[in-house]
Amino acid sequence: MASIRRELVALIERGAIPREQVARAVALSGLYPSGRAWAVFLDRLLLWLGTLALVSSLLFLIAYNWTEMGRWLRFGLVQAALLAAIGVYWWAAGRGGVDEGAKESTVARVALTAASLLLGVLLALFGQVYQTGADPWQLFFAWAVMMLPWVLVARFDALWVLWLGLLNIALALYFRTWGGAFGALFASETAALWGLFALNTVALALWELGARRWRWLAAGWATRLLALGSGIPLTLLVIVLIFDERVDVSPAILVYPLWLAALYAVYRHWRPDLFMLAGGCLSVIAVVTLFLARHLLWQAEAGGFLLLAVVVLALGAAAVVWLKRLHVEMSS
Repeated sequence: MASIRRELVALIERGAIPREQVARAVALSGLYPSGRAWAVFLDRLLLWLGTLALVSSLLFLIAYNWTEMGRWLRFGLVQAALLAAIGVYWWAAGRGGVDEGAKESTVARVALTAASLLLGVLLALFGQVYQTGADPWQLFFAWAVMMLPWVLVARFDALWVLWLGLLNIALALYFRTWGGAFGALFASETAALWGLFALNTVALALWELGARRWRWLAAGWATRLLALGSGIPLTLLVIVLIFDERVDVSPAILVYPLWLAALYAVYRHWRPDLFMLAGGCLSVIAVVTLFLARHLLWQAEAGGFLLLAVVVLALGAAAVVWLKRLHVEMSS
């Protein structure tokens, strides 16, 4: 859709489409959704919302009536709902497949997503009923491991993002429980950030490579979400290095510029994406601003605040000008 919009704008600017025919060209291009497209959108939206509401209602039903329910009733409700979701997926996948745009494929993906969520409810229920004493990170890690076959079968980008989210939560809880796990290389306070950065960076690289082969991985929102999961921890690591007086040297000094260079090379030349480049600009502005604040505001003088404000405005304006120029180049 974005490519069609860019091509249409380019044709209008070159005068290839007369001004009086612009409205007709826009209507024929399909930029504006038709009545049927709105009906399909609302149908799928209500299907997703209804399924999530059912899964949540089952969780709240058991939690609210915990004392009145026996363990067999609790497990029976969750397992019956899990089997029903798997049955719906089996039926829908058999009729419409999982790679087609038919309604059955949407129903199959919704059912498998519901089954994945119910699996987490079942694991949490098992731990609560039998008081296994497991750490919280083990719940999310076991959840991710057990739903991995479903993720592979579904070939559905949202389910992959859910799976990666579970790994992120498990990793963060693991470092919160056990502290640093890399000896003297990473401090215990920053080990979780390094782990999240490494996990999401590897996932982003594999996702971008996989999107060149499998079309269902080509959703832009997923790669942008993974880029945020990679860039935010690394930016926080650099900020920790700036403000933590106990830390003199950190691998972030080397990793951060390499990450920025890779971000520029990939999303400027290999697969142009303004969102990624804008995220890199925002990260640089935040790091530079906090670095100057660390060295200019230690005496809380008015001149330091003024200089810092000027720097922020200058960096923001430079980023906007550069991104607008790139937008024009990408649209041509």
